[in-house]
Amino acid sequence: MGTLTAIDFPEASYYLLTMSPSKQRSIWKLLWQMILYAPRLYLIDSFLWLLIMGLPAIPGLIIREFFDTLTNQSQINVSPQILITLLFATGLGRIVAIFLGRITKTQHRFTISSLVQRNLLEQLFHRPGAEQFLLEDSKTVSPGEIISYFREDVAQIEDNTVGTNEILGAGIAAVVSLVILLRVSISLTVFVFLPIIIVAVLIQLAENQIKQYRRTSRQATQQVTGLIAEMFGAVQAIQVAGAEPVVLNHFRRLSEQRRRSIVRDQVFMAALNASLENLVSVGTGLILLMAAPSIASGANGLTVGDFALFVYYLAFITEFLSYLGGFLALSKQTEVAFERMTSLFSTASENNASPSALVAATPLYLQNLQGQKPPLPPVQQPNHPDKLRCLTVQNLTYCYPESDRGIFDVSLSLTKGSLTVITGRVGSGKTTLLRVLLGLLPHHSGLIYWNSQLVADPASFFIPPRSAYTPQAPQLFSYTLRENLLLGLNRDEPALKQAIALTVFEQDIALMPQGLETMIGAKGVRLSGGQQQRSAATRMIVRKPELLVFDDLSSALDVETEQQLWSRLFAIGDRFEQGETDWQPTCLVVSHRESVLRRADQIIVLDQGSILES
Repeated sequence: MGTLTAIDFPEASYYLLTMSPSKQRSIWKLLWQMILYAPRLYLIDSFLWLLIMGLPAIPGLIIREFFDTLTNQSQINVSPQILITLLFATGLGRIVAIFLGRITKTQHRFTISSLVQRNLLEQLFHRPGAEQFLLEDSKTVSPGEIISYFREDVAQIEDNTVGTNEILGAGIAAVVSLVILLRVSISLTVFVFLPIIIVAVLIQLAENQIKQYRRTSRQATQQVTGLIAEMFGAVQAIQVAGAEPVVLNHFRRLSEQRRRSIVRDQVFMAALNASLENLVSVGTGLILLMAAPSIASGANGLTVGDFALFVYYLAFITEFLSYLGGFLALSKQTEVAFERMTSLFSTASENNASPSALVAATPLYLQNLQGQKPPLPPVQQPNHPDKLRCLTVQNLTYCYPESDRGIFDVSLSLTKGSLTVITGRVGSGKTTLLRVLLGLLPHHSGLIYWNSQLVADPASFFIPPRSAYTPQAPQLFSYTLRENLLLGLNRDEPALKQAIALTVFEQDIALMPQGLETMIGAKGVRLSGGQQQRSAATRMIVRKPELLVFDDLSSALDVETEQQLWSRLFAIGDRFEQGETDWQPTCLVVSHRESVLRRADQIIVLDQGSILES
């Protein structure tokens, strides 16, 4: 049930002593936004947690009366059997509260983590699609490491948010316990805080080792996670190169480094934990020695029941201090989690979103405690945009970070229904030009006009039905072929079959076991390279965009299939002129094929990122 109890006591105490109030204010604000997102769940969970923390306080009073009854020092006339019955009743009530709290806390946790993951994914979607993920130190982040942001960092925020009601309940229980202890014996209560002073001194002495061991173990874990993701993403490349032994040896070496760093970290923390936690037991022993003469002589009115009550409530104060230190430790780690996620989507892409974007209130459509789930909003089909008459690009420039590669002062113009072919040597900037034009990479300078209107945000503007793009390596998903072609688009069967025919894909689909319902596997692994490219082309054409952008579409096609594909695409223009269709696309193509170059209305030759000839 608890969250904060998993925090190491020395680390919690360290953060308790070294927390920066100025930085914490921003964390409190973010946590408050998370609390307000699901106030009903939070209030229910807080009430149950108060019961969970409050009910154990009652047995302390029962235990005192029990011992005082046995020594004939009790001031109330209650039999031990009744006291034992009350003790069992409070225990049963706490069990019920824990069971109900588990339900509400699970729902609350899932809601909080889902909100952060959803908002993080949205922020990543706002980034230029072809831009590398870079951190502030210009380090590239691998896909495996990005997954860890959605897992470890989100879990950190989730723990901190749901831990606020736990620290509240523990705090109230500690205050009540402190008042009771002061009423029993002021001198003994003051003596309780002596071990805490010793803990503070030891924590300060071990500060550097704690931070060094923890930092090293987390870096080693990140390296292993990133390598695992890269290995799964490059299985074929590893097998073709016969590099399995080399890769596995490298994996074993990183795993061994991770094992050593974690063992070193855990052993050091366990030894420090044992030393510090035993201070509480030593303090309890000293309190016993101090209280024994008073109990034996009956001085100061200290009875056996009072001593039992004192020892019982002492645990509430020490537990709260541990909870408080753990909560502040979580807050510090949560601050790091917010900073990491913010740097992930705002470093290289001029996106200045703040951490508050990660906790913005957005609908999640999750099932509530009554098992009800709100209906999903209808998928809005794209409206048909203004017909393309002319697309103009002026002095478009983009340079890759820490490199002199890119495109420089590229200007071009596309008219409706035309075919423009971009060609040039490998590395001349052809793919970069397409990506910058479409907003997949952020242009550093230059202007783009659609029908003489300035395009301020190409990434959100050049989407279907304005334009559609097929890269050299199309992205397919592990679903049916139909779902990969439509991707949620509402199109009838004739329109889909027409798009399939235009891309010379109908015969391939006819030979598939389930036709359009064939599962194509992860990344379209069950399709050939040519079938993958034609699947992506069909996905484009079924949306009937104004601008078709192909990045070397025919690279995986045989000559005959390629000629048929282009012939059918060019035939659309003839049908448009004859009034048989209202769709006439404009094509921007990267290609080296002579057959495509002969049909081009405009050929642009790139060299080292600049137009050599047009």
